[in-house]
Amino acid sequence: MQKLSPRARRAKAKRDLLAAKTPNRRAKKAENQRLRRARVKAGSSVEGLDYDHKDKKFKSVKANRGNDGKGTKNE
Repeated sequence: MQKLSPRARRAKAKRDLLAAKTPNRRAKKAENQRLRRARVKAGSSVEGLDYDHKDKKFKSVKANRGNDGKGTKNE
């Protein structure tokens, strides 16, 4: 968690919202939601998993957000 001043926190919230609303992010969010719902309906658990849009499969949150152990600086 970041320790931001109230002004910086508001500015970051505004930037984050704009980033989340880009067409690319909205498409990924919709795809993730579709696939999660289908998988739950089929009887599988998606607890603790994120969908990796690059590899096209569900992975642990740690593996997905950490770029499979390579970090995110080279993405």
